[in-house]
Amino acid sequence: MTITEIYEQYKIMPNLQLHQLRVAAVAEQICESSNIPVDKNTIVLACLLHDMGNIIKSNFNNNLFGMTEEDKKYWEEIKQDFIKQYGDQEIMATLAILKELSIDNQIKEIIQSNDFSHICEIQGSDSIERKIVKYADLRVGPHGVLTLQERLDEASKRYGKWEDTKSSCCFEIEKQIFSHSSLKPEDITDESIKDRLEKLRNTKI
Repeated sequence: MTITEIYEQYKIMPNLQLHQLRVAAVAEQICESSNIPVDKNTIVLACLLHDMGNIIKSNFNNNLFGMTEEDKKYWEEIKQDFIKQYGDQEIMATLAILKELSIDNQIKEIIQSNDFSHICEIQGSDSIERKIVKYADLRVGPHGVLTLQERLDEASKRYGKWEDTKSSCCFEIEKQIFSHSSLKPEDITDESIKDRLEKLRNTKI
């Protein structure tokens, strides 16, 4: 199956599909610029699947994506179906879907530890794969690629402030990644990843 077919099978919202594709494209660009060995396939697949259950925490009343009332009703029904099938925790839903898809344990472990609450643990780990997946996720906002600071500012408005140490860990991950890269953080933009998106839609799982 292609990733597009999987998204359709699980009724993943279009904006959530695009988010995962963008995160995968950012990660792929980083992998291809790295001058140390990285497991690109694992990283890209983890990014393409990391938010499969995230409809569970979606709030359709904030109208972040300009949904009509009909759209909101439809996606709320899908959300309730997810909760009935997988429970009310988005990470548990994601992990259940990964199990259904027979996804490799390494990918499942990366996704399970990808929550922002683990950011300083990720920063201190020896896994460049975990760091690239988390960093790529941090660089993509609701409507496209942002700088790390823009993304942290945007997320804090939606989810509330967090400890300064977490922000410091984010920037340390950025330094660690780009110390082994031919790119600079500012080289990653919507323009730089746009040609990767269509190819990623055809990724086979």
